[in-house]
Amino acid sequence: MSGLTVHAATVGVFVPMLQQLDKMLEKAEAFAAAKKIDAGVIESLRLAPDMFALSRQVQLTCDFAKNGAYRLAGIDPPKVPDDEKTLADLRGRVARTLTLLEAVTPEKLAGTEQRHITVPLRTRTLEIDGLPYIQRWTLPNFFFHLTTVYALLRQAGVELGKQDFLGGV
Repeated sequence: MSGLTVHAATVGVFVPMLQQLDKMLEKAEAFAAAKKIDAGVIESLRLAPDMFALSRQVQLTCDFAKNGAYRLAGIDPPKVPDDEKTLADLRGRVARTLTLLEAVTPEKLAGTEQRHITVPLRTRTLEIDGLPYIQRWTLPNFFFHLTTVYALLRQAGVELGKQDFLGGV
């Protein structure tokens, strides 16, 4: 049995979780239609006034997956505009992210746990090597935003359970 690869620890995690995110958003669309909730209401939900809305949480979930994998591969992450307005738009964002992740093959991530990663942030630049980048930056941020989407949808009344988050494990 071979050891854990960078691809398995990143893309191999991101893809099934993004597929679950799409299913959660699909349930949210059906919920909004059944309850006759105006477009934009669910997309603008927040857990607290100073937190990002659901739409931004979805965008960030996608961005941490895409940007994490691409930076590890030594490829500039594709820029994606944050212009989604509806749940259908957000599902499109997830689908586009899944397509972008297909380009990040196991070969492109082989040995990148030692690669030096530079991440421009709003107030500073993060300088970090590949393995801690995965462990302490990319995966925690990805799951933070994904879990926040789940919590916002649950709070709104969308019928989601733990298996909707985890999928077919």
